[in-house]
Amino acid sequence: MQQFSVVEKFVSIDGEGTHAGGLAVFIRFQGCNLQCDFCDTQWANAADVPYECLDTEDLVAYVQSTGVQSVTLTGGEPLLQTGIAELITALGALGYRVEVETNGSVFLEPFADMAFRPIFTMDYKLPGSGMESAMCTANMQFLRRQDAVKFVVNDRKDLTRAIEVVHEYALTSKCTVFFSPVYGSMEPSEIVDFMKNNRLDNVRLQLQLHKYIWDPHRRGV
Repeated sequence: MQQFSVVEKFVSIDGEGTHAGGLAVFIRFQGCNLQCDFCDTQWANAADVPYECLDTEDLVAYVQSTGVQSVTLTGGEPLLQTGIAELITALGALGYRVEVETNGSVFLEPFADMAFRPIFTMDYKLPGSGMESAMCTANMQFLRRQDAVKFVVNDRKDLTRAIEVVHEYALTSKCTVFFSPVYGSMEPSEIVDFMKNNRLDNVRLQLQLHKYIWDPHRRGV
């Protein structure tokens, strides 16, 4: 059975996505193929970060022990984990709501065509991240109403680029669209003003709830 590199697992509220504010079991995997300038989980991407080697059976047992019905697979980049489809399928077969937080660079088709399709909360990396060139724009065709695209905004340039991408791929007609400020870099009110000025009534502002409830650098929340 495939072994996964897990840096932490815990129960908390979803801080982002369409299930924000609801309880979820988090499984955070080690490693990412991107290096965003404002990454808030850089520690999980380091090659030397301590991690547990756990298989699907181990992780399903952990999820079952929590009594929580929503599972968030995050990272790092969870879709880089060899055999992750096996875990998604096993959780789905047991009736769990499975959400995958993915960075937008991994091709979604193999996962979108699974018999049990997870919910995707997919980033689109804007210029402020330094990683926009890594975006797999072919993923836009696999998005469904249950999914979300999240634009993490660092400045006005990012906002302008975000609205271009929203319009280019007609995202608000496909899925939920979030604009989320980089914590501490941009005031949420600036995004609200931008949404009003551009009549973005199908875009939602989203704050990272966990960073307002707990210390923004705290792990396991």
